[in-house]
Amino acid sequence: MKSTQGPAAQPVILRYGFWAFWFLLVPAAVAIGIVSWLQTADGVFEQISAQVRDQSVPVTILLFTFAEMGVYSFRHSLPFAAQLGDVGRQGVPKDARKEYESANQLLHEAERIMERRAKALERDVSPTARQRLQQALTALRESMDREPFDTQRFRERYDETSQLVDEHLAPWRKSETRELIESIGVAVLIALTLRAVVIEAFKIPSGSMLPTLQIDDHIFVNKFTYGPKLPLIGVRLATDMPPNRGDVVVFEFPDPAPGQEGQDFIKRVIALPGDKLEVKHGRPIINGWTVPRCDVGKYPYGKNDGNSSANGDLYVEFLGEEAYLTVYEEGGSQSYEGPFQVEPGEVYVMGDNRHNSHDSRRWHGGKGGGVPFDSIQGRAMRVWWPPSRLLVPVMGHPEVPDGMPAHLTEGIERCLAERPAQALPPPPTVARGAAGR
Repeated sequence: MKSTQGPAAQPVILRYGFWAFWFLLVPAAVAIGIVSWLQTADGVFEQISAQVRDQSVPVTILLFTFAEMGVYSFRHSLPFAAQLGDVGRQGVPKDARKEYESANQLLHEAERIMERRAKALERDVSPTARQRLQQALTALRESMDREPFDTQRFRERYDETSQLVDEHLAPWRKSETRELIESIGVAVLIALTLRAVVIEAFKIPSGSMLPTLQIDDHIFVNKFTYGPKLPLIGVRLATDMPPNRGDVVVFEFPDPAPGQEGQDFIKRVIALPGDKLEVKHGRPIINGWTVPRCDVGKYPYGKNDGNSSANGDLYVEFLGEEAYLTVYEEGGSQSYEGPFQVEPGEVYVMGDNRHNSHDSRRWHGGKGGGVPFDSIQGRAMRVWWPPSRLLVPVMGHPEVPDGMPAHLTEGIERCLAERPAQALPPPPTVARGAAGR
């Protein structure tokens, strides 16, 4: 007789809630908690702490996987496991739940092998043995569906079937060690793939992007935005997805000193291929057109070293579809920089902290230089650490950090309401390369 107390008879919402809590929320909390602790650890854990801060996303994924495996090993003892767990029916005694689940897995494994290895079984296993095995599997399934559940009968059928499966299907079965290694391997592969192709975490080491990004902010970067790169070989699959004006991008520094190769920078895209860029008093001029801005007010902020403080003039700058904050230090350079011609296949970038940013204006001994498209890692998404700035968007609605004077927020809203009708420069007089748009 078929049981009427199987999964279909269980409250679906409660069952999903049970699984979401124990196998999603709990492992996630454990993983995030360990990563948060390791990021601030010192002493013997100091080197581990540095690695975790640098590779927090893949480490979190791995810890989540291990935590979930740990919870899974105790799944039969979890609260409400009898009613909402993975046994699949009610009425199974607590001391038989693990065997019941193992029997269910044995049935699926045996059926899968017999289906996929049919020709090999016909060659290596006698017809009589195959018939006995099929009868044992059927009897085991009937004992599992029997109502009321008969523990002794089930165990007898389970022992008999296990013996026959081991005897006749052993060459095609996976060992527990192999399954564990494969599970860990899949977790590592997923973590590395996500980091290499989809999302990676970066830490902001300087104040060059103040006030948009604070020193020691940890951000997520979307590596898919401008076309994914194949891991190891670095080939970009799509080459027709260049950055837009105003995008905040992470890139490999194109002008490194010896020993600094592979260093990552983060700046804002200002000029595209074919553009002529000039900078006057820190303010960009593109193809003769001065980027419009709106005065927000006086802004107190920390300088690049993270220790000393400075005062500056805060502006909302408008470029393309983006509106973002820039700060100009009081007494900052009033010099003229440029003109710079943006070559095909590259973009020119600037920091939002206009007088304290090592960017395209100053590379190559002050001659200026662009960021090759192939050097761009991805576009900045959101801040995920510290908790006080959790999920603050890097692009989008500009805002000052918490604790700043209220008049600055009011000034930002006023500037956004007065957004200029024209926020795009005229087209360059020199034809753009294929990478521009």
